[in-house]
Amino acid sequence: MKILTLGPEGTFSHELALKLATKKDEIILLPTIRSIMAAVERGEGDGIVPIENSEAGGVGETQDGLARFPLFITAEMYLPVHHNLASLVPMKKLRVIYAHPQTHEQCSDKIETWGLPVIHTSSNASSAREAKKTPNAGAILSETAAALYKMPVIVHNTENSRTNTTRFVRIAKEPAQNKRPEKCSVFIDPSTDRSGLLHDLLEVFASRGINLSRIESRPSKRGIGNYVFFLDLAWTKKTPEALAALKEITEIKELGCYRKTEVPL
Repeated sequence: MKILTLGPEGTFSHELALKLATKKDEIILLPTIRSIMAAVERGEGDGIVPIENSEAGGVGETQDGLARFPLFITAEMYLPVHHNLASLVPMKKLRVIYAHPQTHEQCSDKIETWGLPVIHTSSNASSAREAKKTPNAGAILSETAAALYKMPVIVHNTENSRTNTTRFVRIAKEPAQNKRPEKCSVFIDPSTDRSGLLHDLLEVFASRGINLSRIESRPSKRGIGNYVFFLDLAWTKKTPEALAALKEITEIKELGCYRKTEVPL
């Protein structure tokens, strides 16, 4: 099996793929989440992509891709995320820091105390490469990436929260064939905006005692004030009935029902 995930080497996505891959799996690193989803749609393998972080919230590119591509979530994984400041020079000589935008957000408290300018990059690995070729520069990245790019860590655990965690999902062309799923995900694109719409959507689940573990709005890209919604809900015997009732109210796309995959330490 080919596993498609976000590169280059040293990203948290790559680290997770290495933890989950078997000897028979081949890990393919791609530059963007969109390119991963396009490759999965072409049948080149399954994808592993981040969908939300406990500090920075939802990953918009993943959500937009799930809305656009005919793909399904087949599993979810949780990876504790610890960031570090790495540099070829000591802290007192630093003049600039390179960081991915989400990494910056997850480490904003420490970065603010340092008072150094931050330049955003496309990945933690890119941060390492830029910092290595820039005088008096540092990069915020994982210990795995720091070791890979031979950059000494000068400040450990720069994340705002010690419980910082990223949720990843596995995506495939076909839904998971699991008789005992734990969770389902749904994309909702309301065709009309009316008073009480959100109440009616949520009532479908509340009246059946179904817990919603996540609800998030995203711009529909059809104009200001127009939104689509992503819902994660617990699986119960009434879940199929609730989804059928939801379809009578609005346009939905079922993103799949699945279980959690434990990540090896």
